[in-house]
Amino acid sequence: MTDDLSDEAIILDTVAKFLERDVTPHAHALEQADAYPHEIVARMRTLGLFGATIGSEYGGLGLPATTYAKIVEMVSAVWMSVSGIFNSHLIMAAALERFGTQSLKEQYLPRMASGELRGGIALTEPDCGTDLQAIRTRAVSDGTNYVISGTKQWITNAVEGNVLAVLVKTDPNTEPAHRGMSLLIVEKSAGYTASKLKKLGYRGVDTAEVSFAEVVVPTTNLIGDDEGRGLQQILTGLALGRINVAARGVGVADAALHAALSYSQERKTFGEPIANHQAIQLKLADMATRVEAARLLTHKAAGVYDSGERCDLEAGMAKLFATEAAVENSMEALRVHGAYGYSPDNLVERYYRDAPLLVIGEGTNELQRIIIARQLIQKYPI
Repeated sequence: MTDDLSDEAIILDTVAKFLERDVTPHAHALEQADAYPHEIVARMRTLGLFGATIGSEYGGLGLPATTYAKIVEMVSAVWMSVSGIFNSHLIMAAALERFGTQSLKEQYLPRMASGELRGGIALTEPDCGTDLQAIRTRAVSDGTNYVISGTKQWITNAVEGNVLAVLVKTDPNTEPAHRGMSLLIVEKSAGYTASKLKKLGYRGVDTAEVSFAEVVVPTTNLIGDDEGRGLQQILTGLALGRINVAARGVGVADAALHAALSYSQERKTFGEPIANHQAIQLKLADMATRVEAARLLTHKAAGVYDSGERCDLEAGMAKLFATEAAVENSMEALRVHGAYGYSPDNLVERYYRDAPLLVIGEGTNELQRIIIARQLIQKYPI
């Protein structure tokens, strides 16, 4: 255990130096310009972040989710968008590593771990997001190839990345609908097109509409041995994704807290720092408590994930609380800063724009509440 802790400390120190040297000086300008951070991504490849949770047998770092969550928190406190670039990639990798055939894993995971391939998950469509069973994207097999037709929306890494895990209907007539859904690996070279979308926040990272106009991939690109298991496979990957988004929430909430702490001790009204006024102190106390509670929930969820047990309940709670904490803390930080917080020259303005994505992404918080309640009912039947 001592060695593991020592290794984690070294990794986190390396990430901290990377953020200080390569991200902090450039994040604000890149975010304001909505420019993809090519040099930062190249440095992340060197550090092995694209293989953070991929097994060492495939060239990844094989980090536990607990360490991964701490990395995501650190990155998100500096620039949340950067964490999204490797989060979607690693959700795809998690589904492939857990359910893919050995030949498919050997074909893709080493290149994903190195960052040669940067992946994403293509689930959401223009008419459905939370209700994934309603997707319309089709994949028709002739025994050798699948022909994919349809449109996906809000897909991360679709423009700058080069491979996607695409949720498709392989049998649209099967009931229940999830039994007719499959997960396919599709490289950009197969011919899909991606158009970048504009967003309120989460800038810099590419988010796109993706069109599949009879895109052909071999049937060997099916994740798993059989069709009809795609929804189950991707939901397993989303457990890691929800831990990631919870950690992002912790990072944004913590950054907002420290911005408010710093400013409130510098800004003076009525002859003294506003941090001495009780109204501000109440805000700071609540903000700090949210951060600590969110961090504990996130670490607990990551620990359950590392144990190999299902973590729907824990990941849902962590995602729900931590992302709401990010929204609440970013608002309170803006209030502490007053008019200065409303300016794009201030980082608080970015936190305020970034935080709402977190309550929507990887399953809305309304969905998390339903998942939590259902798990509780199953866990404590009368």
